[in-house]
Amino acid sequence: MTMGAILKTVSLAGIAILICGCTGTAAPKESFDGLVLQPDTKFGEVYRRPGVDLSEYRAYGLEPCEVAFKKNWMRDQNSSRLDLGNRVTQKDVDRIKDALGAECGKYFRAALEKAPPYKLVDSFDNGEQVLVLHPSIIDLDITAPDTRTTGMQRTYTTQTGEMTLVLELLDGTTGEILVRIVDRQRSRETSWLQWTNAVTNQAEARRVLGRWAGQFRQALDTATADAGKAQ
Repeated sequence: MTMGAILKTVSLAGIAILICGCTGTAAPKESFDGLVLQPDTKFGEVYRRPGVDLSEYRAYGLEPCEVAFKKNWMRDQNSSRLDLGNRVTQKDVDRIKDALGAECGKYFRAALEKAPPYKLVDSFDNGEQVLVLHPSIIDLDITAPDTRTTGMQRTYTTQTGEMTLVLELLDGTTGEILVRIVDRQRSRETSWLQWTNAVTNQAEARRVLGRWAGQFRQALDTATADAGKAQ
């Protein structure tokens, strides 16, 4: 390639950059509702609405944690259970969802009340300036749930399951979503088979919930402190 051709190529590339605004840096990833993906977080994904100042909120509300199993989870569980008396029922599903939802709420409440505590309010439907936490657990997949049958049933696995946290922070006045956290966690996998039952399932769930709640408290402390310093 001649020097003239090289200069022409460079000039065309420069014009393309000026027209397209291409600088080699990808545009921030944006969610369907205008939240922008934040870099370098401890969670899987954190989306935040541009310009949001969390330090403006003086009180916090906590909504009940909703729980949803992975699609076809009950069907898949029962497909490998030959004993009809050991099958997972809707009652089992509801019991697990209620218990896990209550544990989820307990851990996030404890994280907010940890010293120095954030102000928690139980009623936030009158337009107060409250930051509302709406936690959800989705795609819950428990490898070997207890069905509480009278027979001696033991299941051995190398892990107890996985689940995804979706935690949204909303403005209590407008209901606008300001931050969305999405993080998937699976139980610690071992190299040997272990008896999996309600006790081991609960222990793993509490470990993950404690991690999520602790990370959220740290992130909230950082966000409110940074916003306050910027004022």
